[in-house]
Amino acid sequence: MNIITCIKQVPASSDVKIDPETGAMIRDGKNTKMNPYDLYGLEIALKIKEQHGAFVKVITMGPPAATSVLEEAIWMGCDDGYLMTDRKFAGADVVATSYTLSQGIRFMGDYDLIICGKQTTDGDTAQVGAELAEHLGIPYACYVDKIIEVKDKSIVVRTNMDKTFETLEIAYPCLITVDKGSVTPRLPSYKRSVEFKDKEFHFVTFNDLPDQNEASYGLKGSPTQVERMFNPDKNTNKVVLNGTEEELANKLKDILKEGKYL
Repeated sequence: MNIITCIKQVPASSDVKIDPETGAMIRDGKNTKMNPYDLYGLEIALKIKEQHGAFVKVITMGPPAATSVLEEAIWMGCDDGYLMTDRKFAGADVVATSYTLSQGIRFMGDYDLIICGKQTTDGDTAQVGAELAEHLGIPYACYVDKIIEVKDKSIVVRTNMDKTFETLEIAYPCLITVDKGSVTPRLPSYKRSVEFKDKEFHFVTFNDLPDQNEASYGLKGSPTQVERMFNPDKNTNKVVLNGTEEELANKLKDILKEGKYL
């Protein structure tokens, strides 16, 4: 079985720098970490590898510094890594990002299963996985929290739909997005970090992709544009209200009206 797992480097804190011209986050590889939901995707891929046999590749899109998350994935147990990096990819929204990843996956070759985290902590749209499957023309299941059975030609999964659970069987090739569920991500192995300290990754640029139309990538390929992005103001201001229940209710109503919440 060939498994491709999509991962992403995200800010490790809310203290991020914003490009004043594009309104996008500056991704310089400093104070970053792997997207937490992607760790669950990696763990599921590695459990399938251990129990059924699989070759696990990881792919990410970002600046050259994003190789750090590829290294972490290799140290966890993955077999190969691909970094999609090109100035033409910069500023992509979810549509352009998913399309770029679909082109990168076509470049990578055959696969049976693609695994994505449910969402990223720097975007929280939870749309890229489903859009990626649509671009590739393959079936998919979102919010998977448990792998029930791995078969020769299909996979059986459980999806968490908040108030209900659904069991789905999906034929390969297919894609799943995973939520926190029945697995606990493993830590990177020191032994593997030494063994693969000179591991070379595949760098995929615009010139490697099947679709050479620049209008499909980055800001040009993004139907949505960021108008403004900023760090929220932090303060510890508070108001203490005293009085009877009726007085408290009236005071709270006045505050809400003053703030134009009512």
